[in-house]
Amino acid sequence: MISHTPLRPLWCCRACAAPWPCGPARLALLREYAQDRVVLLIHLGGLLHEAAGHLHTLIPDDEPDPKRLFDRFLGWALIHRSARA
Repeated sequence: MISHTPLRPLWCCRACAAPWPCGPARLALLREYAQDRVVLLIHLGGLLHEAAGHLHTLIPDDEPDPKRLFDRFLGWALIHRSARA
């Protein structure tokens, strides 16, 4: 069984070919870092930096949108609190 890990430098999932981190990879990361969300965010920030460099090198004329990359790598892992909290 192939695990849901990134295929660099394309940054697609080795198992399902979805943009990484795919759904199963996100769940695995949440389980792995369940006790320390800050460390998860630091880890994902490093991967975002690496992916941005790779993707810019691969497609320099049509590099990925920074907001989309942020949402893909970090946005999903942020804890959102309601405005009333």
